[in-house]
Amino acid sequence: MENQSEHKSLARLDESLLTHIPPFSRLKDFQIREILDHAIARRCAEGVTVFTEGDPAERFYMLLDGYIRVLRITPAGEQVISLHIPSGQLFGIAKAIGRDTYPATAITASEAIILSWPTTMWDHFVADYEGFSSETYKVVGQRMGEINMRVVEMATQQVEQRVANTLLRLVEQTGRKVKDGIEVDFSITRQDLSEMTATTLHTISRLLSAWEKKGLVKSRRKHIVVSNTDGLVVLGRHHA
Repeated sequence: MENQSEHKSLARLDESLLTHIPPFSRLKDFQIREILDHAIARRCAEGVTVFTEGDPAERFYMLLDGYIRVLRITPAGEQVISLHIPSGQLFGIAKAIGRDTYPATAITASEAIILSWPTTMWDHFVADYEGFSSETYKVVGQRMGEINMRVVEMATQQVEQRVANTLLRLVEQTGRKVKDGIEVDFSITRQDLSEMTATTLHTISRLLSAWEKKGLVKSRRKHIVVSNTDGLVVLGRHHA
């Protein structure tokens, strides 16, 4: 987050912003005030790299609003989108998995408001803030479960199934209701979908075009709406 033109500092934040977020929901107001006073708060534009895979994990982060796209680079040098993180979650928590470098790259998938703290404060948070540790490891478990599920899908499912299940996950985690169905609530391109599903861009374009004709989805530049969730569920289960 070094590029100052792409993000800016925010003024003093109110305690109420963290009161209902699970890692901090058991804390008293003075504790939340202490946490906020130690935080750097930034408003970032879409497409800003928060940190890069392999960099020293000098800070950990809380996404107050927006979405984060998590990328991995394969041994062959290919970029793979491993997951998306919605607002209200910690990320960049390398310390929680025993690492001193970031295991992946984090990029804002939308405009985002992000808090961060020095990693040197991690042990203080774990020791002094009730619920922080248990909620953090719950999040780690959920993310590992999602990544493992996607690995199984890559190994066992046909392309159409993988793409259908990926879209279903996205609308379940981030979808918002619109006139034509449920829209993925951040910019997503066909290239993004191909990287999420280990599928060629040509195949993604062919599938989305076919599904649009069937009334399952509506695909516009950087926007995807699922019009028929039940239809995608059937495709996701086909030949499973």
